[in-house]
Amino acid sequence: MSDPMSERPEITPASVPPVLYLPLSTRSTPGAQLVEIRELRDGRKALLAYTALDRLLTLAGDRQPWVLMRTEDLSEVMREQPYDVVVFDLRIPDAYRRDGVIA
Repeated sequence: MSDPMSERPEITPASVPPVLYLPLSTRSTPGAQLVEIRELRDGRKALLAYTALDRLLTLAGDRQPWVLMRTEDLSEVMREQPYDVVVFDLRIPDAYRRDGVIA
């Protein structure tokens, strides 16, 4: 008889969808779309990414402009706007929003 306590649970890697919704920065223009990158408390730069459009609109603002990007193309963003980490589905507090968009 095997000991159930000695069995290890199977670890599954986190699943990242094939596309992500990236909020656009207020500095973005039709000719130069800039995505939202925020500095974390420890100094690292974080790319904000949302795994579904309804999550972006609920968590970042219902009028937040966005761009749909294939996950495999994030390296293009990295070249244009360097970042250290990707933060998924972050709720932006109301204090950091203005008129339904990230301020």
